Amino acid sequence: MDSFSSPSMSSSGSPPNPEALMEQIKAQLAQAYAQELLETVGNKCFAKCVTKPGSSMSGSESSCVSRCVDRYIEATGIVGRALFSHR
Repeated sequence: MDSFSSPSMSSSGSPPNPEALMEQIKAQLAQAYAQELLETVGNKCFAKCVTKPGSSMSGSESSCVSRCVDRYIEATGIVGRALFSHR
């Protein structure tokens, strides 16, 4: 089943295996998270930290991007834990 197929029915017309469906959802969420991380780093961290774009980053720019990414990952984890702890 590709990412555009309906999850409600498998190709044989029977309901999908719940475990397989959960794995597909987890994979799609992981892909969405990775895409958002790249967009955030590209847009926010790069714009904040790289003030004079050139052929390479300075040490301070590299450190700034690294700290920015670390904070983003930490914040995402805190939000995720808060969301999933209130079931």
